[in-house]
Amino acid sequence: MARKNESLFELLASCPWWVSVTFSAFVFVLMRYLFPAIPIREHDPIVGPIFKSIAHGVYMVAPLVAFLLLLPIPFSLFNTWQRKQTLENQMGLESIRELDWKTFEQLAGEAFRRQGYSVTETGQGGADGGIDLVLRKDSEVFLVQCKQWRACKVSVNIVRELYGVMAAKDAAGGFVITSGRFTEDAKAFASGRNIELIDGSRLEQMVASVQNPTQSREPAGAVASSAPACPKCNSTMVKRTARQGANAGGQFWGCSRYPDCKGIRPIS
Repeated sequence: MARKNESLFELLASCPWWVSVTFSAFVFVLMRYLFPAIPIREHDPIVGPIFKSIAHGVYMVAPLVAFLLLLPIPFSLFNTWQRKQTLENQMGLESIRELDWKTFEQLAGEAFRRQGYSVTETGQGGADGGIDLVLRKDSEVFLVQCKQWRACKVSVNIVRELYGVMAAKDAAGGFVITSGRFTEDAKAFASGRNIELIDGSRLEQMVASVQNPTQSREPAGAVASSAPACPKCNSTMVKRTARQGANAGGQFWGCSRYPDCKGIRPIS
């Protein structure tokens, strides 16, 4: 689905490369062969000559138009590579939470794509609105809302909104994805319905499960094995950087369950 005020070039650049090839071929055949073959009253002294002139012009510019429609292909290939690199470069929940909302949606889309879904990025509502991804698999449609919230909980209203859209579009299921958490009301509403809630912890696991094991990247297990246990809940800790206060810029160990647990340790 095209974004508001999105040009044809931008739309094709956001699609897989073969979309540009297919569309270019279709336009070429239409302009080169189908349009000039439209039956017209050739004996008409006014309409006949005008149509012939237009048809000849369309016939002549068809190769140029088809070529121009192939220009988005390099951008499409780059966007595909960038999405793959974004997923491969994630080192855990903290790096996911650092992503902006658009990159967060692309990360989620790439993770679903590697699970065998066909993914369409709708881009309907910016940082906080609408259906962000449409998934297709085995002739079934699934809708996804992405909520890039670091500390806030996703409320039941968001889940209800998705459920309403699912019913309107006759979708087989839906997902709400966040790097944060869900309220108990949201969990209760989704329970028993064809809606899957993916919080930060589950998202981290989903991304890790589809990452390329041959990628040059420090395994998450190696990080965890050298990390101390949280003094409050005994969970694994991760390195964080202080952003404010007297120790701004310094590193410390923070609980991986933050913000549920705010246990910290100094890095010796």
